[in-house]
Order: sequence, then C-alpha cells, then structure tokens
Amino acid sequence: MKPNILYIHSHDTGRYIEPYGYSVPTPNLKKLAKEGVLFRKAFSAAPTCSPSRASFLTGQYPHNNGQYGLVNRGFELPDTDKHIVNVLKEEGYKSTLIGMQHIRKEPSTIGYDNVLEVEDNYSKYVTPSAIDFINNNIDKPFFLSVGYEETHRPFHEIKDEEGIKYTNPPSPLPDTPRTRKDMAAFKESAAVLDNGIGKILNTLKENGLYQNTIIIFTTDHGLPFPEMKCTLKDDGIGVSLIIRGPHGFTGGRVIDSMVSHIDIYPTLCQLIDIKIPDWVQGKSVLPLIKDETKSIHDQIYAEVNYHTAYEPKRAVRTKRWKYIRRLRNRTKPLLSNTDQSLSKDVLLENDWGEQYIRNEELYDLMLDPNESNNLVNEGSHKDILEEMRNNLDKWMIKTDDPLKKGELPQFDNALINRDSDKSADDIWNYVDKQDGYY
Repeated sequence: MKPNILYIHSHDTGRYIEPYGYSVPTPNLKKLAKEGVLFRKAFSAAPTCSPSRASFLTGQYPHNNGQYGLVNRGFELPDTDKHIVNVLKEEGYKSTLIGMQHIRKEPSTIGYDNVLEVEDNYSKYVTPSAIDFINNNIDKPFFLSVGYEETHRPFHEIKDEEGIKYTNPPSPLPDTPRTRKDMAAFKESAAVLDNGIGKILNTLKENGLYQNTIIIFTTDHGLPFPEMKCTLKDDGIGVSLIIRGPHGFTGGRVIDSMVSHIDIYPTLCQLIDIKIPDWVQGKSVLPLIKDETKSIHDQIYAEVNYHTAYEPKRAVRTKRWKYIRRLRNRTKPLLSNTDQSLSKDVLLENDWGEQYIRNEELYDLMLDPNESNNLVNEGSHKDILEEMRNNLDKWMIKTDDPLKKGELPQFDNALINRDSDKSADDIWNYVDKQDGYY
C-alpha cells in the first residue's frame, strides 16, 4: 500500500523550537523528532514566504518556477502543473488543502482535489478541520497539506508576563526588555502551533494511519525578526525539518548533512516509486537515510528577489563557508523588508537603519556561526572568496538565472514598496488598498 503524505507547515518558525535545542517548548514536535528523523542543517531556497513554499512544492528554485515574490503582493506560481499534487494525482493520490498555502491567490487553481475552507489560517480553525478530515477520510492514499499561520506576526498574546524575564531573544538581537518581550510572544505562538500539531498526530494514531503516513513538518524560513527573515544568513534560510514515516524515517535519528527544501520533492517520488520529473533540481535524501553517503550536497543555494521591496540577492553555502551577493548597488538596508516589531524598534533607535552594507559578504561558518564578520576584504581569504564567487556564477548560469543577464522580469501589477519606506505598510500612503493584499 502506498503511504499517505501529511505535509504540515508553519509560518516564520525557522529552527527556533525545542527539538533544535532552543528554550521554546514544543513537546509534540520533539516527540515527532524522537520517533522520526530531524535534519539539523535544512535550508529553504528563499527566506521569503511564497518563493520558499513554491520551491518546496515544485522542487525548483524560485527563479525557475517563476515565484519571484509574495502572493499577497501580486506574485503567483505560473505553472501549477509542476506542483507535487498534480504529479501525485497520476499515482492515485487524493489531495486536500487545509489552511495556509501562499502561492496562488485562488487556492482552487492549484490542483488540489479538495480545498477545505476555514475561517482563518490560525490553529483554532485549521486544526479542527484537519482532525475532521482524518476522522472521515476514506480516499487513500492521501496527500494532506495543513498550513498554519503561526508563528507569523502578530504573535499570540502573552499569557504569563512573568515569563518575559526568563526569555532569551534570538541570537542576532541584543538582550533588552523589549526584545525579550518580542521573543516571549513568539514562544506563545509556537506553543499554539505545537498543540495543534499534537492533536493531528494523535488523530492519525487513533485512526490507524500513523505507521503508513509520511509526516513532514517544516516551515518556510527564519523568524520574523531583524537580521533573520528575508536575509540569506543561516538565521534567514535555516528551517526546521522533521520527517517521520516508513522507509527508514524512524528511530530518532539526526542528520547533520546539508539538505534543501527542493530535495523533498524527489525524496517523495522515490518513496512512492515514481519517476522524478526532469524539471526537479533537488536530490533525494534517501541516500542519507540509508547510510549510502554522508552528503548529498557540497553546496546549497538560496535567493531573494522581491519581498515588500525589490532586493535581488543570491547565496551559496558550503559546510564551512557562506558567500552572499547583492545585485543592487545599495549601501543601506531596505527597511520595509523587515517586519515591524519591538525588536526592529530597538535596532532603529540605535542607528541600525544607517549601517553600511556591502554588495558581497563572505563568512567562515565554523569560526563565525552568527555571520557577523565579513571577510570579503581580508586578503588571507582571497582564494576562498574567488572559489565561492565561481560556485555562485556557475549555479546562476546552470539554472539560467535572469539576474546573470541583468534585471529580473518586471511585474506591473505587483505591489512593491519604495526603497525609502521604513515599513511594509508605508505603501498604503501612495497606493490604494486592493482586495487580497495586506
């Protein structure tokens, strides 16, 4: 019997959950990790919402699948035939979408057999719908996508103000009362997320479906804090990835090898024994699970095109080195591409918006895991810099990246913030609000 596939995805969670060692209690996800396989170095193909999700579901980089920006800003996945549900359909799978999807304005145009409407994409609405589906599902095998709004801003209300005192902000941020409060609110959202996931997993067990279901939990990118989401540092592209199910995804294993979101598509194809489509750019992780190799990638790649503002940049990461290239001649941060928050307020009050940024960055991830010491101008690293530049150039050429030839395609109907905007909402000072956007 072909396994069911349960794809659970959160919003803006990064790796800041308990199974990765952070003091963000998520006991159900920790239990899932202990029963399955946890990937410690999993990365999204983009640290922005829609491009990341589209890459996961097509096995292609954003500039290849055409998801250049956010669906709520006017960007859509142009070719839904490549979406995995349309490939699985040919193998007899029934697909159902519940909650967040973030790649098409109209979810009914993606290709799911069923799109179950919910009042909102928060757990209080999504989780009961998913439980009801599992309790009443008779079409097998199924592909079930359960998308949570958590842990996107605004976060859930802090229940225990006392807990703020004992919270540590994310590593890129200073430890202040406001950054602690910001992180404490994130923890509340993570707890709600985890509680909902636990209920769904228990429902699978109660219906005898747990053992024959490939359960994937992941998120789109890093936390919605400054120097994280929408950056190509590991705090931006690093994601949680836990897989539990048949064919070796058991036993509480931890994989330290680099993997990318685009690797899940070919992995699922191999698990259900179907041909991997020619367009897929990732590699199956099964050789890692079967101990046939210690690594499937010498380099992984990620990109940003449009978020709220136009900020084209590319990155290549090896086990030790990270190289980032910005493809606009700017020397100051694009502030609208960072979510509004208490943490952002703290940094702006301390001249964060005036910091000088370079068009190239090189980091030694072993000696500088927080990517704070740019080595581009260090003469002792010129050979590494040249090698990483060449790695990125080769990838851009191989994948026919339009930035290698100049500007990205223009999107006349997209909502794009001006460079001078300090907030994503500043756009409404000069653009009328449209249905379906922020």
